[in-house]
Formats: sequence, C-alpha cells, structure tokens
Amino acid sequence: MTAATSRRLHTLAAGTSGPRIAFLHGLFGQGRNWSQIAKALSGPDGDQAQCLLVDLPDHGHSPWSDHFSLQAYAASVAATLRATAPGERWTLVGHSLGGKVAMIVALSQPDLIERLAVIDIAPRHYRSHQWFVDYVNVMRALPLDTLPDRASANAALAQHIPDPAVRAFLLQNLRRHGTAWSWQINFDVLARPGTGPAGVAGWPTADATAYPPFRGPVAWVAGAESTYITDRDAEPMRALFPRVTQVTVKDAGHWVHSDQPEVVTQILRRFALSTARRH
Repeated sequence: MTAATSRRLHTLAAGTSGPRIAFLHGLFGQGRNWSQIAKALSGPDGDQAQCLLVDLPDHGHSPWSDHFSLQAYAASVAATLRATAPGERWTLVGHSLGGKVAMIVALSQPDLIERLAVIDIAPRHYRSHQWFVDYVNVMRALPLDTLPDRASANAALAQHIPDPAVRAFLLQNLRRHGTAWSWQINFDVLARPGTGPAGVAGWPTADATAYPPFRGPVAWVAGAESTYITDRDAEPMRALFPRVTQVTVKDAGHWVHSDQPEVVTQILRRFALSTARRH
C-alpha cells in the first residue's frame, strides 16, 4: 500500500487497475482498519480494484477540525476522492460513523458516487452512546506523561475494558514520538457535549432530506448480532436510497468487517466488481 497526505485527508492506496473503491472507518478507527479487505479486492486474483483507505478528519493521520460536522466530513471526503481521481466515480464503503459520512457524500454529490455500501448504521440519531463516553474517559485518564510502554497502556485500559480486541482497536490511536506519548484522535471535538444532530451520534435529517434521493445501487450490510439497524430503520433508509438491498451477516456484531472479513469481502466483490465487469 502507498500513503498520501494532503491538507485534506490522509489516505492509503492499494491496487493499480479496476473500479475505484473508497473505504471510510468508524469512530476511533483509521483507514487501515480496512486493509485486509482492500488487499483482497485489489489483489491479483482477477477481481481487481483500485482501493483508497481514508482517515476521516480528527482521526488517524488526517487534520483535526475545530468542530464536528457530518457535512464537513463528507465535504472533505468528496474533495479527497475528486483530487485522487478527477472525473471518475467511486464505490464508497462506510462503517458506522463512516457510513453516515458516506451517505451524506452520496446524497450531496451523486455525480461522484456510483455505488454505496453502508455497514451497520442507519440514517438516524442514536441515543445510546454511553459506551463512547466511557471509552473517551478511560483513554483520556491514561497517564501519558509517565507511561513507560504500550504494554503498560494496555494493562491500564484492561482495568476498565476487558475485551482485548476492543483495547487493541483503541490503542491504535496511541502514538509515541521519542519519549512522549499522544493520542491521534481529536477528543476535544469528538467528545464535546451534545448528542443532537451535530454530535457524533446524530444525523442531520433536514440537510439529508433537502437532497434528492440517491438513485444508485446501495448495499446495506448489518451484523446479525448488532442492534444498530432495526426494522424501524428500513423506511427512512429506503426513502433516501430507493435501490437499497439489505444483507445480514451471521455471527457478526457491529464491527462486521472485522468479525467476518471474508464474508464482507465477498459481498463487496459481488456488489462492486462483478457488476463493473459487465459494463
């Protein structure tokens, strides 16, 4: 993979030919969370794509912002895609927070997006976000000034976060520069009080419905063991995306692509690559 950093967003690229697919991660994530699937789709096995793994604003190696906005995130993603491949259209894949951003990009700039894959999120406000607040508090409480090594950070988080996979996911945001540690995630913006449409758990209903429905194909992928998509979400999702097809992945929670990477790879291969071959 090759990396690129601009004043907009940091990206990793995989593949040199085929349709273009961009991946957006969820809250606390980074573009590289999609590396396994991107490598599989861009590999030499015949189903080749040009994949772009994007760090959202306030995450990874991308610039930080002064305030959180799904619309601003979407504008930054769109500008990055246009700069990467002027005049070309993309399949845009987004998980959780990245799925919300992807939906806004597709609605607001449909000339840029050919296909959309939304992973385990719906176009609505989520009221239950205490887990997010708890994680932020635990991470911010880590004594970075006296932290000797990453193992010590893992042990400290283990007192509050018993799942080693979740700890590893969160600790990818911890970086060492010489002897100093820092977090790559912009807590001051993402953890700012407020859970309405402007917050990370929100959804800008008025802005989203101001655009015409997105008429391209949409794959809506849910984890069977996740609670992020409910039966009530189907109607508002179809109103915005009339050509949506829902797929439920067995033995998967909210992090569907991490729990079942091979299944998600096959879904995206059929959705984005098999169809492209027929045109």
